[in-house]
Amino acid sequence: MNASVSSDAEQLPLFAGVQNADGESAAEKPRFSDYIVYVDESGDHSMVAIDDAYPVFVLSLCVFHKAYYGRAVVPSLEAFKFAEFGHDIVILHERDIRKETGQFRLSGAAGKNRFMGALSRIIQASKFVLISCVIDKRRMVETGEIASNPYHVALKFCLEQLRDFLSEKGQLDGMTHVVVEGRGKKEDAELELEFRRVCDGANRFSTPLPFSVVFADKKANSSGLQLADLVARPIGLSVVRLGQANRAFDILKKKFFCRGGRATAGKDYEGVGYLIYPEA
Repeated sequence: MNASVSSDAEQLPLFAGVQNADGESAAEKPRFSDYIVYVDESGDHSMVAIDDAYPVFVLSLCVFHKAYYGRAVVPSLEAFKFAEFGHDIVILHERDIRKETGQFRLSGAAGKNRFMGALSRIIQASKFVLISCVIDKRRMVETGEIASNPYHVALKFCLEQLRDFLSEKGQLDGMTHVVVEGRGKKEDAELELEFRRVCDGANRFSTPLPFSVVFADKKANSSGLQLADLVARPIGLSVVRLGQANRAFDILKKKFFCRGGRATAGKDYEGVGYLIYPEA
């Protein structure tokens, strides 16, 4: 053995939790949590011009257990893309699919129903936790909150609820990364500033939150970001078209963070994993 190579006892372990030669754990606390969070939005957060057809802003967090995400979610979306397009170099955007633009020019109603049915089954089968806030901008005007930034209001609620979820799972010791799609240098800087402000203690716990924001390029082929993009608009429509049939939202109901854990999935999620703001 080359004399310049350190002994086994001096080598760093390849995996967290592996014991050193003296029998002590190499890492007492994990660097990262077991969860990864992907974020997307629906609608715009401007309070200047409010679209009467869609007067809401939606922020949605999709929370995945990392091991499950890599083992099940990514392969299922990859298989879907290979089956539909013959390759996986395609990014699923809800708006493009809805308007049938670009690669999503589907062959009539039958083709669209088949495509959406397969995609809906993947979302339904995938295990993730939803935390979302719908900002009713018209109601904000009525309550005199026109100066508030809908994105910041939604972000604070979602991060606070994320903290509750991770606490429930015993996952507050390690850092949890929150992945968002980049929107531009100025917008990203503003979001990062607000994200850090909330995580530094401007939250209902008045305590630091162990979260770190990661900005992804719009062209990043991330399965998690694509799923977050697909679920945001149906959540917004649950408010905009209150009382109307919303099959996509019916699927998502069972994924919202709720009171009582898995046993009450699909119930008691209002104000926990799903908030309409301002509240009526």
